[in-house]
Amino acid sequence: MIRYAKPTTVDEALALLGEAPWRILAGGTDFYPAQGARPFRENVLDINGLATLRGIAQNEEHWVIGARTTWTDLVRHPLPAAFDALKQAAREVGSVQIQNVASIAGNLCNASPAADGVPALLVLDAEVELRSVAMVRHLPLERFIVGSRRTELQPGEMVTAIRVPKDAATGTSAFIKLGARRYLVISIAMAAARLTIEDGIVGNAAVAVGSCSAVAKRLPGVEAALRGLPLDHSLAAAIQSAPMDELSPIGDVRGSAEYRLDAAREIVARAVLGAAGHVSDNEVVAA
Repeated sequence: MIRYAKPTTVDEALALLGEAPWRILAGGTDFYPAQGARPFRENVLDINGLATLRGIAQNEEHWVIGARTTWTDLVRHPLPAAFDALKQAAREVGSVQIQNVASIAGNLCNASPAADGVPALLVLDAEVELRSVAMVRHLPLERFIVGSRRTELQPGEMVTAIRVPKDAATGTSAFIKLGARRYLVISIAMAAARLTIEDGIVGNAAVAVGSCSAVAKRLPGVEAALRGLPLDHSLAAAIQSAPMDELSPIGDVRGSAEYRLDAAREIVARAVLGAAGHVSDNEVVAA
């Protein structure tokens, strides 16, 4: 017999998850399209009654984004400039109606290579909080998503929060998305960059690219090439020659692998220049 449950506390939800397999329902913007018209064959755990999992708070060490926090919640919340790339990405998640209900944690658990929120969270050194009846554990986002549609979420666990260390929530950031049209599009490639700048010099850099590998990737070679550079044409020049060996794009109807690699280098440059304070559009339409 298929069960449906809508717990009102996290402890209740975890107890249910410990008893049997459940399919978790949050915003539903991925859940219902994936289900289609087929009859339900799995237990459904509706977590929309868990009020404590929605919202953004901070403690001494972290900014904490509750698992049910929506993209609209994120955009409206006052956050440091380091979160600007994440807010720009939030505005690219489907339509405004989807942004109003889709959860940030759902975007991560769906684990699409084209998940808009992942590159911007990677440059913030985000980690995922996972809870079960037995324990609470924290995984860096780069270890939580392990492949296309695959995560490290274990039976009996649920994501309860995304945490951003305060020492990573510094500097300025920008997000660039390349799509075949202006709005409501799955990305061909996307990039996020976060820079800390001291006296006109790049002190630290974090750069990530999505849609160009099975999992969005940080680019340590690009980051190393940017450190110590002045905020001038040398930034773009360094990006053009820096290694991007982490990327392994596929070719599909949206673009060839070769095109994605070329595009990735260009939008990384635009994201870095945007984070450095140069005016830049946050979405690029493919020619």
